[in-house]
Amino acid sequence: MKPILPPMVNLDSEAIRRIREEKKLTQLYVAKVVGVTTDTVSRWENNRYPSIKRENALRLAEALEVSVEEILEKTASEATPAPASSEPPATAEVNSSTSRSFSWIWILPAVALLAAGLVYFLVGRQEELLPDKFSAQRLLPNHAAPGSVIPVRIRLTVDTTSKGFILREHFPKGWQLIEANPPPSSLDNEDGVARWMIKPGEESPRVVYRLRVDPQAHLGSLAEFGGEIVVSPKDGPKGRSAQVPTGGSGRLKVAQILWADLNGDGVIDDAEMLEASDTLDEMKGVHMDWNMLEEIWDAGGYRWFADKNTFVPEKPAPRTLPPPAAPN
Repeated sequence: MKPILPPMVNLDSEAIRRIREEKKLTQLYVAKVVGVTTDTVSRWENNRYPSIKRENALRLAEALEVSVEEILEKTASEATPAPASSEPPATAEVNSSTSRSFSWIWILPAVALLAAGLVYFLVGRQEELLPDKFSAQRLLPNHAAPGSVIPVRIRLTVDTTSKGFILREHFPKGWQLIEANPPPSSLDNEDGVARWMIKPGEESPRVVYRLRVDPQAHLGSLAEFGGEIVVSPKDGPKGRSAQVPTGGSGRLKVAQILWADLNGDGVIDDAEMLEASDTLDEMKGVHMDWNMLEEIWDAGGYRWFADKNTFVPEKPAPRTLPPPAAPN
C-alpha cells in the first residue's frame, strides 16, 4: 500500500541521483516517465527544486523503480526516535474524551477503506483498458546455442495519438544486445535491460534486436525474458504512469541448435527456410547472416563448432540400409 503523503513533499536529491546512476538510467528517460523536462530532473538532483507535488514524487519513484520513501528527505522524527516521556498519562482527560471519540475510531477507518476500495476499482478498470491501446508481443526462436547470435522481434500495437511510451525489455544476464532497430534509448548489457523511448505520433510497429548468447550458458537451461510498456501519465489511469506487460514468447532453451531449426532435428528444411526468410524480412535494420543459412540449407544439415561459437554446414551422414534378408 502506498504511503499517505501531503500535497507537497521534500526530495532527497542525493538519493535520486545515486539511484538513477546505479540503475544506469538517463535523465531523459526519467523525465519521459514522470512527464517533465530533463532540466526539471536536473534541478531535483541538485536540490534546486527541493519540494515537489505528491503526484510527481510518486511518478519519480516509479521511474527509478523504488518505493517513494527512498527518494524523500528524512524528517527529524524519522532520523532520531523521540525520547520516552516520564510524565504520567492524563487519565482523567483520556477517560473523559473516550466516549466522545469512540465512535469515530471505528467510523473513520471504515470510510477510508471504502474510499480506497472505490479508487482501486476505478483505477483497475482503467488499467484493464490499456492493452486495447498498448500491447507488445515478443517472438523468440525455440533454441539458442552458447555464444551464437539470435534474432528477437517485438511487435507493437500502440495508440499513435498518445503522448508517448517506453518499451522496457529484460533479457538474461550475461547475454549481450549487439544491434537493434531502432537503437535503444538506454542499454544496460550488464544487467540485461534495454529501453526504447517511443515519441508521440511516431510510427513504430516493431522493435527488433540481435542478442549474443552468453558463451558460458549451460546446455539444457531455460533462458527467461520479460518486459513491459510504460505508459505516460497522460495515457495512464488517473493521470499516472502505468505498465502493460509484454506478451508472446518468454523463454527459450539453450542447446546446440541453430535458431532457424524450429524442430531441432539438425536440418533446415524448406518450410523452416521460408519461416527464416520471413524473420529476416522483419529484422530489417540489423544484420543477419542469410548466406550462412543458405549454405546450411544447401548442405542439408549443420553442426555446432564450439571453438568458434558458430554453426558450419555439414551434409548428413548417408543412411545405411540393412542387408537384405537371406532367402529361406
